[in-house]
Amino acid sequence: MKKWHEIGKELRRYLNPETFPVAVKFLERTADIPEKTRFPLKDLGVKLAHCQVSAMVRKYGWTMAVTPDDLGCGISGHTHGWMPADREGAVDFLTRMNYAADEAAAVRMFESFRTLEPGKCGAVVYSPLEWTKVPPDVVLIYLNPARLMRCLHGSTCRGGEPVASSFSGRAASCTEGAIAAFLDQAPKVVAPGNGDRVWAGAQDHEMIYAVPASHLETMIQGLADTHARGVRYPVPTYLRFQPEVAFSLPLLDVFKKAGKTKGPGG
Repeated sequence: MKKWHEIGKELRRYLNPETFPVAVKFLERTADIPEKTRFPLKDLGVKLAHCQVSAMVRKYGWTMAVTPDDLGCGISGHTHGWMPADREGAVDFLTRMNYAADEAAAVRMFESFRTLEPGKCGAVVYSPLEWTKVPPDVVLIYLNPARLMRCLHGSTCRGGEPVASSFSGRAASCTEGAIAAFLDQAPKVVAPGNGDRVWAGAQDHEMIYAVPASHLETMIQGLADTHARGVRYPVPTYLRFQPEVAFSLPLLDVFKKAGKTKGPGG
């Protein structure tokens, strides 16, 4: 695990995120869950959504696992292949909540969800990357727009292609983030959804960068290369200019006696 721990430290060096980057591991068998892992139902007495578990990990530093028995969210139950949704019920919910203006829009929304194949994922383990006990499939980094900019610099440094993402404001961190990055093996910019905010406490300034493990070393190298040329976080504001008051009076002269204003004829 040393490689992943070191990458976690490098992310802290170049981004200094407010909360721990979260290593996400999709396991086929629950038997592969590491020892001393917390479970929502067994250890906390409640069923939780994936976004809540991710929030606990990034804020508390815990290692947690979610199995179908621990899950309290029907949307992520569908996208993880654990509880395939009834199409009619999903369309009814999306239209009833006014997410969709009509049935046709609701159908398109439902069909746009990225999903894991049923039976391929028996559990998801979430842990802080800096001391993860399992090699991650995806890392979720919660960050502000300036830190996100730096991640994009790192991700595009080698290949040159921009990062492509899609945004719906629904099923965001778990599905548009972790699952989409895993399936596409490409990083994703994520706008936290309503669930991320209501139940998982995502703040107004926070975005999410979902990075597949296969891309992490490339991104870190890109961060290091651009950092070496002065493109950094915190962003170094340009300050080499003489200040003025009201765009006309040099700040140096503010305590000097003002001269008489000359008239039109001099």
